[in-house]
Amino acid sequence: MNGFTQGRVLAAMAVLIIKAAGATEAAAPADADALAKALANPIASLISVPFQLNYDTGYAAGGDRWTMNIQPVVPFSISEDWNVISRTILPLIAQHDVVDNGSQSGLGDTVQSLFFSPKKPTASGWIWGVGPAFMLPTATDNLLGSEKWSIGPTAVVLKQTESGWTYGALVNHLWSVAGNGNRGDIDATFLQPFLSKGLGKGRTFTVNFESTYDWESDQLTLPLNLMYSKVTKIGGQMVSFAGGARAYLDAPAGGPDWGLRFVVTLLFPE
Repeated sequence: MNGFTQGRVLAAMAVLIIKAAGATEAAAPADADALAKALANPIASLISVPFQLNYDTGYAAGGDRWTMNIQPVVPFSISEDWNVISRTILPLIAQHDVVDNGSQSGLGDTVQSLFFSPKKPTASGWIWGVGPAFMLPTATDNLLGSEKWSIGPTAVVLKQTESGWTYGALVNHLWSVAGNGNRGDIDATFLQPFLSKGLGKGRTFTVNFESTYDWESDQLTLPLNLMYSKVTKIGGQMVSFAGGARAYLDAPAGGPDWGLRFVVTLLFPE
């Protein structure tokens, strides 16, 4: 499947996501709001499987890029007081005239994070977690990945208020430690400040920055994301639908200007 065809498939998936959102059953407000609040917490004790479809455009050569991130989040209880939360990002990519004025499609590099987090917030209400992050060279095309094994620390801290606000930040830093690729070493910091407001009936509005700074090339990528989401039910399955847009406040030369995001998240509460 070439990049153009795969891009059309991913675009069709976005349409199906939107149509599916209109075919849902209403969830109980209390359940929906509780799940929406848990989703706003990256290290909540909730099994979830987001399918995050991203479209970016405005590249210098007139290109665009589709990325479907499959992002399962699975918490594990390791003691009476501690959880380990596994967060995985597996990207499927189709891009055209982004690199070398050609098309590429396939898997990208996988990012795996493990957060060790107390089960209870601090006395002042802060929730936190720390642990290792890994990037695995799973890309099926050398123009879709780094060809490097990378490792580094990751951490998240946040607070959730009774009035429905969630605010905090997630950060990681990755250094390449092995690999034979010719794309250069990895030395990059990812920082994601986030702010969300629960609106009731399972609805949430979120704003975040997903900034990445490449210390090797001294380049910053800084998109601002605005998202609206709603938790509902399809049959007996709790699901969150989300959609929004982003603007790139800074990007490497030739990088994108703006993009769209659609997310379907399967929820598996205890």
